[in-house]
Amino acid sequence: MRLNVLRVADRGWGTYRTITAALRAAGQGAVIHVQPGVYRETLVLDSDVTVLAEKGPDTVRLVGSTGPAVSVRAGSPVLREIVVEGAGHRGTAVLIGGGAPVLDRCTVTGGRVDVIGDATVELRSCTVEDSSDTGVYVTGTARVLLHDCVIRSIAGHGLMFNDAARADVQRTTVERVVGCGIAMTGQSLGLFDNCTVRHTGDAAVLLHAAARPVLRDCRLHDTKAQGLRISEKTGAATAPQGAASDEDATGAGRDETRIRLEKCEIFRTGLEGVLAGDAADLRLRDCHIHETGGAGVIAAGTGRVELDRTRVVDVPGTGVAALDSAEVRGQGVTIARTGANGVHAADTCTVRLSDCEISATAYTAAHFGGNARAELRSCTVTDSAQHAVSVEDSADLTAEDLRVEGARMTGVDVNGADAVLRRCVISQAETGIRLDTGHRPLLQDCEVLRSAGTAIEIAAATGAVLLGGRIETAGAAGVFLAEGSAPWIEDLAVADVKGSGLVIWSGARPRVRSVTITGAAKNGVYFGDRAEGLLEDCSVADTGYPAVYVGAKAGPVLRRCLVRDTDEDLSQADDADARFEQCRTDNVKVATLATVVEDHEESEAEQEPAAEDQLPELLAELEQLVGLDDVKREVASMAKVMQMVRRRQEAGLQPPPLSRHLIFAGNPGTGKTTVARLYGRLLAALGLLASGHLVEAERSALVGEYVGHTAPKTTSVFRRALGGVLFIDEAYALVPAGQSNDFGQEAVSTLVKLMEDHRDDVVVIAAGYPEDMERLIDSNPGLASRFTRTLRFDDYSPRDLVRIVEHQASRHEYRLSEEAAAALLAHFGSIERTERFGNGRTARQTFQRMTEQHAMRVAALADPSDEDLTVLLPADVPPAVGQ
Repeated sequence: MRLNVLRVADRGWGTYRTITAALRAAGQGAVIHVQPGVYRETLVLDSDVTVLAEKGPDTVRLVGSTGPAVSVRAGSPVLREIVVEGAGHRGTAVLIGGGAPVLDRCTVTGGRVDVIGDATVELRSCTVEDSSDTGVYVTGTARVLLHDCVIRSIAGHGLMFNDAARADVQRTTVERVVGCGIAMTGQSLGLFDNCTVRHTGDAAVLLHAAARPVLRDCRLHDTKAQGLRISEKTGAATAPQGAASDEDATGAGRDETRIRLEKCEIFRTGLEGVLAGDAADLRLRDCHIHETGGAGVIAAGTGRVELDRTRVVDVPGTGVAALDSAEVRGQGVTIARTGANGVHAADTCTVRLSDCEISATAYTAAHFGGNARAELRSCTVTDSAQHAVSVEDSADLTAEDLRVEGARMTGVDVNGADAVLRRCVISQAETGIRLDTGHRPLLQDCEVLRSAGTAIEIAAATGAVLLGGRIETAGAAGVFLAEGSAPWIEDLAVADVKGSGLVIWSGARPRVRSVTITGAAKNGVYFGDRAEGLLEDCSVADTGYPAVYVGAKAGPVLRRCLVRDTDEDLSQADDADARFEQCRTDNVKVATLATVVEDHEESEAEQEPAAEDQLPELLAELEQLVGLDDVKREVASMAKVMQMVRRRQEAGLQPPPLSRHLIFAGNPGTGKTTVARLYGRLLAALGLLASGHLVEAERSALVGEYVGHTAPKTTSVFRRALGGVLFIDEAYALVPAGQSNDFGQEAVSTLVKLMEDHRDDVVVIAAGYPEDMERLIDSNPGLASRFTRTLRFDDYSPRDLVRIVEHQASRHEYRLSEEAAAALLAHFGSIERTERFGNGRTARQTFQRMTEQHAMRVAALADPSDEDLTVLLPADVPPAVGQ
């Protein structure tokens, strides 16, 4: 088939003088050969024609006369090797309003390329340059394909995509632009493969949060701002219709709604490497970020950033930062040689890192503050100029299988925050682990090796739980417990420390069980003046000073402890008041411990254990409670049984099966919290709980707001209750009726496991309405086996309520007249017992109203007597109203 070929030249027979004239004569499929020259005209293309420079590139120059030099309305026209120069009209040199044109090896200069509507344009090996505006602007639902192109010397953005525009850009370079190299807003989509963006006056890539590009094997560098910046959201964060079918541009599954960078390199930026704010959802995989002007990666606002096998190195600021409510997840990430923190998290953000490496940081390697929540799993932190990991304010850290080496300050420093450390190894830090918080951090199976100073330091008034683990080769103490601290320490091994193995300072009250201390250069255990605490089943050997030192007025209890293979077993101040029960020595040169133990045993044989002295007083306090006759009998009976249990244990006999956990079933205001507090004190007096303190909690304290949040919250509250009673009010709220997938189920499962792991250390009391508590117990088989006893708290009778008011009056130096008591009895008898009725709370509120009415009445008296000031009369009793 013979082609329809037309020629354009300024002279010659059979040629057209203008390209426009040739287009008018051309049919579908025509090819127009243009001879070298400058053609000042505007082409309007709406058919399938080809316009090409017959002598090759840079020989034909098409200059727009009054508007765009080229306008495409329809069809699939082709321009090949043409130089297109705009006339400055709206800065547009080429306008694609429809069809599917192709620009092949063309140069567009002096104006931008506009692609609008639903057009599709392909640029092959083209150059767009010297535009006073944007280089290529794409909007609507238009699509542009750029292959092997160069966009340069642009006064605005290099490539701009808006609305639902779509891009397929390969092997293209954007350089020397005043604005951003690539900008995408709206719901635009794009694939950028093997592209380079460099020498930009703003960010190399600017994205609004709803845009969904994929960048693969791209290089973003030499920018005056960020390599990538994700700015405010301008549309719904969902892909346009039909986008899911474009596998190259959007991927599959979750990645359809993500901004993705794969195997990209970002370097030599003026500001941050990546700044992801607002509602950004970004994934960087196998990327390399280095030599930035600020932080490597910042996630802010509600942004989400996932880093997968990405390297952030050689940055003058922080490696990775999370702010506001942002979330950062990292797998296999390397962060090294930072001028500030390796990782920094603040506000209410979340950071989850696994199999990551952080090294050579100028500040703390991983810092978590504010209300941040952090998880470090199988991560390695080395060579930190400050702390390796720091957790402060109200932040919460979970670290598992963390390895720390070479921190010049502290390996893990917890200051005011909460933390759970499992199977962590801290080596060659100045201080291994330091805890200074009102929470009760957990250290489980952790190792602290070769610390220059103290291995583990627990600051003043701090409680902590140390289970298992090892301390080896510390430059000072193995474990230092500061004034007023009250940790639990079990199954810990301390070896080869240059100070004392365990230092218990003034006022500290630890509970230490099954701890072994060997090779301490000073004392194995040092009790400072006025120190307290309990050591059970511990072993101390090979110490440079006496194995145990007890300071002035210190009163610790050592039970079933062994001192062996050392020169001297015990040194005490003259006024020390330590107790030694069933302790022994083996291969000790100067042994005085056996004599002290005998003296104590003889003394104890003459009197009941001091711990039980409080029992009659506590039972009397229980009996004084108003009403609750059945509850008081039950609690008193349990106290007697537990007293027998303790004595059988002391006699070496097996205790009977006994569950100390209780259900308190009753309406609000029936004294459940008061009895729970007394129950804890009774168990402490019997030696079955360390302290007997009460920790109150309800659903909001135990249940998290998102996946993975509940178990740590529940565990944190449970740890605070160790040694005492955890009282869960309105416990039925953990399992709302008809909501099987509620996070409360996770809280219940976590509680069941913790109750099993610490069966001797905590009593749990679940309280609430009787019928709802049955639903709670039925929700988990583990609850039914642990809560085998229910105490029912009946509503107070009117007479009980009068007694409560009389008790309140006595405490505040008032007295009820006989007439007032009778009026009050009638008052309580007339109150409707609705769900708003508060039992004891109602009685206390009534007393408050009576004192207010009394004050108003007495204020009217000119010279009130003492009786007027103290006696409550029937006139002070408030009228009954519906409760």
